[in-house]
Amino acid sequence: VVEGRDCMPLTTPAMEIITHLINDTIEFYKWTLTIADKRVEKWPLMDNPLPTLAISTSYLLFLWLGPKYMKNREPFQLRKTLIVYNFSMVFLNFFIFKELFMATRAARYSYICQSVDYSDDPNEVRVAGALWWYFISKGIEYLDTVFFILRKKFNQVTFLHVYHHCSMFTLWWIGIKWVAGGQSFFGAHMNAMIHVLMYLYYGLASCGPKIQKYLWWKKYLTIIQMVQFHVTIGHTALSLYVNCDFPHWMHYSLICYAITFIVLFGNFYYQTYRRQQPARRDVSSSSKAGKAVSNGTLNGLSKAANGAMLMGSKEEKPQENSGRRKRKGRAKRD
Repeated sequence: VVEGRDCMPLTTPAMEIITHLINDTIEFYKWTLTIADKRVEKWPLMDNPLPTLAISTSYLLFLWLGPKYMKNREPFQLRKTLIVYNFSMVFLNFFIFKELFMATRAARYSYICQSVDYSDDPNEVRVAGALWWYFISKGIEYLDTVFFILRKKFNQVTFLHVYHHCSMFTLWWIGIKWVAGGQSFFGAHMNAMIHVLMYLYYGLASCGPKIQKYLWWKKYLTIIQMVQFHVTIGHTALSLYVNCDFPHWMHYSLICYAITFIVLFGNFYYQTYRRQQPARRDVSSSSKAGKAVSNGTLNGLSKAANGAMLMGSKEEKPQENSGRRKRKGRAKRD
């Protein structure tokens, strides 16, 4: 009993603090719903955040269970599936880009400062609809990771990959719920166009080696994405400077978010295209040497295959010589 009395003053205030925090959070959320965009509240996934959080949680769960399931199984090829998926994403992102371009132009949007118009004006509703499709596209992009895991391309599922996919889908729910228009159009408009190019690259790469040899522009996609984040920061900072009628906390959050992408994509670019350049030069030199030795017959083979064939040719030469040379070669090998 004494121990129980001693514990009561310690646990009760802690429980009260937790209870107050939960109640305050619930009350704050209820208040935010009063200023949410009424036009989108009945749209799919927009009534409350639980479906979006459930999808994102399922995605993270698959990241954990998927590799375990595929560990002792053969990787799926999924070539036709990838072709259909990637080119479908090209059309979806182009549709989003086109809708945002046409609707914002008709509504006379400013690229410097544009507040959200919550009216039922057809152009404004069209902007909101295009942004909703942009949010949906981020959920569909979870399939990128699913396909990587099913094909056992586990090295492609990096922190950058997971952070980018999971955060975009989850955070854009907030954007559609409260600011489906105004300044929100700028980032989605630019990103949709970049994803047209990105999924076009992936779609062509899925078609096989005959097309892949022409796809020299992969690293420029990374450069374009990094430029996009710098432009986003500049555009958002300008909005803050002119005191645009748009939630400032969203502006500050967007700047911080874009900085994380600049750091992560910058590191990816350095590790992929800068740090490995000497190695690539070595591979290029060895392949040229291989071509000279084999008169072009090694073209297209891996470095390991080149080495194996060269070693094979060296081992075959003594067999064509005299018996004395055979014995000498045998003694050296012994």
